[in-house]
Amino acid sequence: MKLSKKRIFDIIQIGSRGDFPSRAFDLVIVIMIFLNIGVLFLETFDSLAAYHTAFRVIESVTVLFFIIEYILRIWTAEFLFPGCSRLKAIGKFLISYDGIVDLGTILPFFALEGFVAFRLLRVVRIFHLFRVNAYYDSFNVIVTVLKEKLNQIISSLFIIIVLMLAGSLCIYSLEHDAQPEVFENALSGLWWTVSTIFTVGYGDVYPITPLGRLMAILITFLGVGAVAIPTGIISAGFVEQYTKLQKHRPGSRNVATVIVDENSPYLGHTIGEVEKDFNLEIHTLMRDGVLILPTDAVRLKAQDTVVYENR
Repeated sequence: MKLSKKRIFDIIQIGSRGDFPSRAFDLVIVIMIFLNIGVLFLETFDSLAAYHTAFRVIESVTVLFFIIEYILRIWTAEFLFPGCSRLKAIGKFLISYDGIVDLGTILPFFALEGFVAFRLLRVVRIFHLFRVNAYYDSFNVIVTVLKEKLNQIISSLFIIIVLMLAGSLCIYSLEHDAQPEVFENALSGLWWTVSTIFTVGYGDVYPITPLGRLMAILITFLGVGAVAIPTGIISAGFVEQYTKLQKHRPGSRNVATVIVDENSPYLGHTIGEVEKDFNLEIHTLMRDGVLILPTDAVRLKAQDTVVYENR
């Protein structure tokens, strides 16, 4: 039986519970990812040098599978971005997160094996494990929280960086004369400052003068408070997200519920597009009986249950 391009697109996308071929493809993806990452680790053991040829074969097979998947995703990109022309849809996929990670997974196998840091791009593919359960799990909530709280997190990290630089300069001024070989310049104390702020305390570099030790106490107390700032921001973001998911339920007089069918104008569009074009605010999305986080990038499918409110 010859498969249509649309059917191939459905198979290589996240599988719904009733689509066995698509779910089977997701399972194969998981196996290939684990094999590829496992071989990447096993190749580093000198005691397994005798098996390196077998590892190379396994890696070749998995990379070949990734190449086929990559080509199929390019070929069916027009269904991923239905509002775009074929060339524009392909371009959007190529510069998307998935497109870049897919390419970065393949390239090191052919031309850049000597660059260990670049080969680590293959490890990024481990995040594709979440595509099997995409939008359903806590990982997506984490990503959403980080995006929404990005400005606050950057501000808190800026405070930590300033504290690190100030601590490094101060400890150099106090300890240079007593330990010139340890604190050679203003940046020499940066390692000590980082380990102190994050309360790691490796003990390889430490102050020996009374004033230096007093500075260490001060930096430790300030570090505990500074590191707690981004933690509090992220925790508050989690509370907001889960409150948002539970806030609006069918039956409220301010919200309405609709099931997306083949004739629905919402079908195939992302939540962000639907909210903008139809002046709605989507609060909850149910798919296959599972609650999905309604982020702007989620594309609506047939039989999705949408809980929305008119703006």
